[in-house]
Amino acid sequence: MEEQGVSVASLVIVISIAFLTPIILHRFKLNFIPVVVAEIIMGLVIGKSGFDIVHPDMWLETLSTLGFIFLMFLSGLEIDFSAFTGNKKREMLPSGKLEPNSFLVSSIIFGGIFLISLGLSYLFVLAGFIDNAFLMTLIISTISLGVVVPTLKEAHLMKTGIGQIILLIAVIADLVTMILLAVFASLYDGGEGNVWLLLILFAAGVLLYFVGRRFKNRKFVESMRAGTVQIGTRAVFTLIILLVALSESVGAENILGAFLAGVLVSLLAPNQEMVHKLDSFGYGFLIPIFFVMVGVDLNIWSLFSDKKLLMLIPLLLIGLLLSKIIPVYFLKRWYDMKTVIASGFLLTSTLSLVIASATIGERLGVITAEMSGTLILVAVITSVFTPVVFKKLFPREANAEKTIKVAFIGANQLTLPVYRELNSNHYEATLYHKKQEKADKNIADSLFEIIELDNYSFENLEEKDLIKTDIVVISTGDEEMNATLAIAFKEKGVERVICRLESPDLQESMKEFDIEVFSVLLSQKTLLRALIESPSIMNILTNQEHALYEIELLNDQFKGMTLREFPFTGDVIFVRIFRGHDSIVPHGDTELQMNDRLIVTGTKEYADELKRELEFCENC
Repeated sequence: MEEQGVSVASLVIVISIAFLTPIILHRFKLNFIPVVVAEIIMGLVIGKSGFDIVHPDMWLETLSTLGFIFLMFLSGLEIDFSAFTGNKKREMLPSGKLEPNSFLVSSIIFGGIFLISLGLSYLFVLAGFIDNAFLMTLIISTISLGVVVPTLKEAHLMKTGIGQIILLIAVIADLVTMILLAVFASLYDGGEGNVWLLLILFAAGVLLYFVGRRFKNRKFVESMRAGTVQIGTRAVFTLIILLVALSESVGAENILGAFLAGVLVSLLAPNQEMVHKLDSFGYGFLIPIFFVMVGVDLNIWSLFSDKKLLMLIPLLLIGLLLSKIIPVYFLKRWYDMKTVIASGFLLTSTLSLVIASATIGERLGVITAEMSGTLILVAVITSVFTPVVFKKLFPREANAEKTIKVAFIGANQLTLPVYRELNSNHYEATLYHKKQEKADKNIADSLFEIIELDNYSFENLEEKDLIKTDIVVISTGDEEMNATLAIAFKEKGVERVICRLESPDLQESMKEFDIEVFSVLLSQKTLLRALIESPSIMNILTNQEHALYEIELLNDQFKGMTLREFPFTGDVIFVRIFRGHDSIVPHGDTELQMNDRLIVTGTKEYADELKRELEFCENC
């Protein structure tokens, strides 16, 4: 009974630490430290390196292993394969040169990273720090998607040319090093024969992908997505367990099966609600336990007592930096030196796959427990300082404002006036319509600039580069066609798709794809009811001088600021704040957070000024 009590006590401590860590980071404004790194540091405090009050047991080991498996699954899920398509329109850079081909340049740079990593690994072997150059090559060449993606998002660089290149390098590194890690584990854990068995795992993955693609949009599957059934979530966990079991059966590491499951789910393009659920479960429960336990198991004092391992830490940090900075210098052809150096620093960040490599290497007896701890410690250090250096070095953009591209498909009484009013400093609207009769055409041409189409087929629209726009509004006279086009655009990665549908059944079916719907009948009913019940609100909505505006907070200078401290300009009043799925009534003590959607009212002049300040900051 005493042993069981100790077990429960350790579990409670670890869960409590996982809960308190993000609160501590927020309270002391340590937002530059990634939460997962902070969890490892907290694990050091309560583990072997600190107070030693947590003792690993069956419960913690099981939950930690599940957390590791789920982390690898989410790493695979993070890979956006649309980045490989090269559909992004290449724009002219301030230097006067055309943006490079993202995929080609990223592949060349990663090739350079891998070759330099291989050379550095042999130097470490010759110096006697490690015996296996293959494992060291994987450790040096890997890049942490878990650090790169949030950093790029926070800097608002995901959609830019340089952001896409950095992201693609990290994605390629993640894929290649994960596959090579599986090959490494098979070679050193059962002979060369097991390497061929990996083909069985990949073949099973391909088969499951086609099965999932075939049944994904079947009506009987859609009917079971909600309520207590949640068939989509069940399918994902079944896929993870199936591929993890198969991975272990063919002699590979279980994390390869989990990673492959994430890749398959990403290829099947799940809706954002599903991804949010999986992220919430993983980063809200299992993954924090894993990272806290990584810290618990590390004994830093044993590393510091070994002079050889102590010397390895700065040498490995220098090696990691050189392996990224030298190949990334290739970007100097297109970008300035600050951009190149900053990109190299961000790509130096490593975490999850280093932990995976170190854990597997220790289990196979290729490296010692002390060496494994040293490698993990170096990974933690890179994850802390590289994003900070990136933010400091990356050049601030000129005060050029980003325009939001909106494409209207279908010219009618609804879209024409909105199209005309929307063209402004913030929006670049384009109107597409089928070829008209000559009489109608002359009238339309005199008032609107319409791009004519032979038909509304998706292939025809795709040729017009509509998938590169920020918002697509579909309002043709055929609502079945509207629904089909909306789904196609969403699956191609268009961020926002707005579709006109009158049928309640079709409207309901769009929720699964995260497609926004508007209906003429519903709009008229809503407006009439609002006019009867709340005439003053209707006056705000229709008054051109004092209308409602939505502004997204992207300027990190206002992050954490209360509305009471906010330097109000003009006559703008905060009406509502939307944060994720939450609707917040603003008060003086309400703190602003990044990506908050602020609903404000006031004159257009002051609203535009506030929009420029909050959305188009010079850091963005």
